[in-house]
Amino acid sequence: MTVKRVPVHLNWLQPLVVSAIAVVALMGVVAMQRSRLSRPSQWVDDPRQAEQQEAMKLKLIKHLPTFGFNNAIADWTFLNFLQYDGDVNVRAQTGYTLSPEYFDIITRLDPRFLDIYLFLSGSVSYQLGEPQLAIKFMDRGAAALSPQINPKSFQIWRFKGIDQLLLLGDVPGSIYAHEMAAKWVQGTPYQEYGPLFQQTADYLRRDPNSVPVRFQSWLSIYYQAIAVHDKTTQERAQREILALGGQMQIKDGQPTFSLPASKPPQPHV
Repeated sequence: MTVKRVPVHLNWLQPLVVSAIAVVALMGVVAMQRSRLSRPSQWVDDPRQAEQQEAMKLKLIKHLPTFGFNNAIADWTFLNFLQYDGDVNVRAQTGYTLSPEYFDIITRLDPRFLDIYLFLSGSVSYQLGEPQLAIKFMDRGAAALSPQINPKSFQIWRFKGIDQLLLLGDVPGSIYAHEMAAKWVQGTPYQEYGPLFQQTADYLRRDPNSVPVRFQSWLSIYYQAIAVHDKTTQERAQREILALGGQMQIKDGQPTFSLPASKPPQPHV
């Protein structure tokens, strides 16, 4: 059998052809999404079927070559997640089962996309109840980020430490995460938070069941949920705060919380 060889002077065309195929495939996914958005929302008409179609789309994105468009695809996937997560009425019917699929794609393609980890913690850890999976995705960010890359990188250790403490009961892991947050914040514009993170680790080392630390951690979750308009997590955090003995007061139309104790809890981050 005779094998035809591509002329040497045409070899340079091969990468362009492959790239063109990838771009066409990506455009096809985008076209599918636009077509879906231009019709009446199937999430409302048939949530279960829409969930299946969204799962197929995410699976396709996972297997498509990116050819250098990693960040753009991660951004686009995150925008799709916001649309998915924000449809509260439909989520009440189908749950948040696709949240890990979105964040698996995002953290693989752009683990330095720091802003997504706040949404990741709320959606995967607190709404879906899969903190182990959320921490797995956070570990990708911790491996890719540093204070030199982004001075706010300490946040990823803070999110991880709170999830480990409140949802997994992993006190040693939470201590380590808070100590890493204290380390990463040094030399940044946010170094004032360093003593707070180290103090949290020290409290847990002395008293693994420290009520003030847990109160403060749930308070952080409460304010984080407000920041991302996550009412479900906000309500859960409020219940946990009150269960710990916290007291709620309304000040200027907004709820504030306090914990009667000999030593007041530290200010939230």
